[in-house]
Amino acid sequence: MLYRFFLRLAAASAIFIFVVPAQAQTDTVSSSVQKRQSDSSIPRLSNLNQPATTVDEWMSQIAQTSVVQITGVRLNATAAGLEIVLETVAGLAIPETYVVDNALIADIPNAVVIPPSGFQQANPAEGIASVSVTNLPNNFVRVAITGFDAPPIADVRTEAQGLVLSVAVEEPEDDVIEIVVTGEQDTGYYVPNTSTATRTDTPLRDIPQSIQVVPNEVIRDRGIVELRDALENVAGVQQQGTRGTGQGGDTFTVRGSGFFTETFRDGIRYNLISPTETSDIERIEVLKGPASVLFGRGEPGGIINLIPKQPLDTPYYAASFTAGSFSTYQGQLDISGPLNTSRTLKYRLNVFYENYGSFRDFVNGERLAISPSVTWDISPNTSLNFNAKFIPIQRETIDNGLPVIGDRPADLPRDRFLDEPFTEQTLDAFSLGYTLEHRFNQNWSVRHASQFVRQTDTRLITAFDALDETTGELAREGRFIDGDYQRFQTNTDLIGEFTTGSIQHRLLFGIEYYSGFEDPSYQSVPYPSINIFNPVYTRQRFALEPDFFRDDHYSGVGIYLQDQIDLLPNLKLLAGLRFDSAYQFASEQDAGQPRNDFEQTDSAWTPRVGIVYQPIEPLSLYASYTRSFNPTFPSFRNADGTPFEPETGRQFEVGLKADLSDQLSLTLAAFDLRKQNVVTADPNDSLFSIQVGEQTSRGIELSLDGEILPSWNITASYAYLDAFVSEDNTLPVGNRLANIPYNQLSLWTTYSIENGDFEGLGFGLGLFYVGDRVGDIDDTFRLPSYFRTDAALFYRRDNWQMQLNVQNLFDVEYFTSANYGSRTGGVNVGAPFTVQGTISVQF
Repeated sequence: MLYRFFLRLAAASAIFIFVVPAQAQTDTVSSSVQKRQSDSSIPRLSNLNQPATTVDEWMSQIAQTSVVQITGVRLNATAAGLEIVLETVAGLAIPETYVVDNALIADIPNAVVIPPSGFQQANPAEGIASVSVTNLPNNFVRVAITGFDAPPIADVRTEAQGLVLSVAVEEPEDDVIEIVVTGEQDTGYYVPNTSTATRTDTPLRDIPQSIQVVPNEVIRDRGIVELRDALENVAGVQQQGTRGTGQGGDTFTVRGSGFFTETFRDGIRYNLISPTETSDIERIEVLKGPASVLFGRGEPGGIINLIPKQPLDTPYYAASFTAGSFSTYQGQLDISGPLNTSRTLKYRLNVFYENYGSFRDFVNGERLAISPSVTWDISPNTSLNFNAKFIPIQRETIDNGLPVIGDRPADLPRDRFLDEPFTEQTLDAFSLGYTLEHRFNQNWSVRHASQFVRQTDTRLITAFDALDETTGELAREGRFIDGDYQRFQTNTDLIGEFTTGSIQHRLLFGIEYYSGFEDPSYQSVPYPSINIFNPVYTRQRFALEPDFFRDDHYSGVGIYLQDQIDLLPNLKLLAGLRFDSAYQFASEQDAGQPRNDFEQTDSAWTPRVGIVYQPIEPLSLYASYTRSFNPTFPSFRNADGTPFEPETGRQFEVGLKADLSDQLSLTLAAFDLRKQNVVTADPNDSLFSIQVGEQTSRGIELSLDGEILPSWNITASYAYLDAFVSEDNTLPVGNRLANIPYNQLSLWTTYSIENGDFEGLGFGLGLFYVGDRVGDIDDTFRLPSYFRTDAALFYRRDNWQMQLNVQNLFDVEYFTSANYGSRTGGVNVGAPFTVQGTISVQF
């Protein structure tokens, strides 16, 4: 099928070049300085500058915000050291300089570097380790000049060609030290900007919707490698189980709505059938609430967007090895750098391998993931990135957990395994894609991206069935699933910034096309039962003879328009609208029987509108309204044979976002979310269903992320969530939704010693509380609440690090979720006291 992919790439590229421009949204490059001093340009609660209140003041502010392009950076050697020339077409303000460690910093207001990737050069002169010029949020440019053992000094002046910094070094050193490059430094737990909520690089406090970010530093400090573990730090996200047994792999619910929350990779749909590892991920962004206005069909709870690591301008090499409990071993490699002397061609390669056991009897697995990426800066305004991910090895024992007795999970040893040792999932997957970005001028840009994903999956399962709670005899069913899953998606975004009078606009216009194919086959056969109190495994594989076949095709087109409007400097409006047309064709066949074909086309308009008011600069008050739609599967029909309407969602949300300091932010949100057109049983004919159901989620979420004090980081969240059946034919109204607790709390914090005899020593503490949950929507059993404590100890020195992570420090017994929200699906058991050690090195 590769030839089809490349044909689609060629067609999409032709559309991009000749018909529809696409958006070249560039990620803000983070600063190369790890610890920042207080700066008046960075909003804080102590900065109480009031917004303009007169026309003259507004006009003055608008005039002051004219952005100057830095079109080139030139380094000239001098007798004293170095001269840095920032070439511009207009004058730049002379910035104040300040020192952080061995770096001299100058933050230039009302400026932008072209290209957006900035400029970096290592060892430009004797005594100077590196020079970087990078974009910051809110039209600031940071010049960072790093010395070896002492900060340089500089004289700043303006000349005809631009801004000139004459740099000298007071105490040059001969030994060269390695400088952590821009984009790969430890930036801490504070992430001020995101692109997921708007498809543009926007400050979090300017977005009228809740979004929580898990940066790579949290993933590293917790010593985790899977998406499911990283999402424990996000308020309102719950696991739904089905690890390896369901067609969606790991499944999550956001804000209690929907069973299967969509996962994206850099804004393109990316759902793996197996658990998702995070070795090549820079950060995870969770947008809460309906997201159809930008991402099309999906559950109303939200989306999960994985932001991958990008190629770097400067050589970077990192490797790590981990060994842990239950014979678990991991190795990671992350290398990047330029491929030519002009640094216009750069690469990145991430390799991850894991061979792991489990506290559960017979359970083990192995996986290998390889993620290459190459970026070509064709010109200062144009870049092209090719990326891929290959998963040639993904094998894991399928484990359905423990059964239910009475109204609780069965009281059995937590290592008790009730499947068969041969039950297993194997997956072979790869993705290929590219992103083309071009900036026409200071105000208009285009971004075009395409991706093809293919997965081949095989699963052998011994599924739980009825349990005799007196004798402990558990009926089981042998299942075989084998399938090929393919998906192609391409989208084009055009972004423009302009003004209408005193009102500023950032306009986004986008087009998306996707298509996919699936051909799974299934088999279900009787299989010998097992006694849960005294298990005896048959170890007999059943003959693989699929007896049910599916052949599914789907495609869709989405067109969307969004405007981010600054009505006043402290009043911002976000409005968007999308139209989707979705086509599905499903063909089903029982062995020896004729095929049954089902065809369905759905369309929907999905709006979003929100407003942000900032009474003072670091505080935002917001409100928003959003909608979603999600087509039903075409073989699900009304009694008269007509297809069901798409499920819909709508949400009202209000909240506040506050920058408590330049490195610490808080978000508080309250919401009312409703999922409508839910399929329920037909009271007049039990063989059919009708669409009259509604499920409601109401709640409050609080998150705190960033640096409390130098070297003290924190990410904390709390969610109160009331998720229940609000309309139904058969279920009692008010029944809670499965796996959703009323209360959920997480905290992870680290502290490191930065000087003295114990410099480099650090500690981490994690607290995770999940309240009691109903196991199924009929409320026949419950999962008890739990409080888990994690801890970490690490030592970082120069370019190497040793780290010890402990999960479940006090060895509490707990259950994470009920599979499928079903009494017979099995309950997943939480891991006991677990320890792992990691040694890593970076060059």
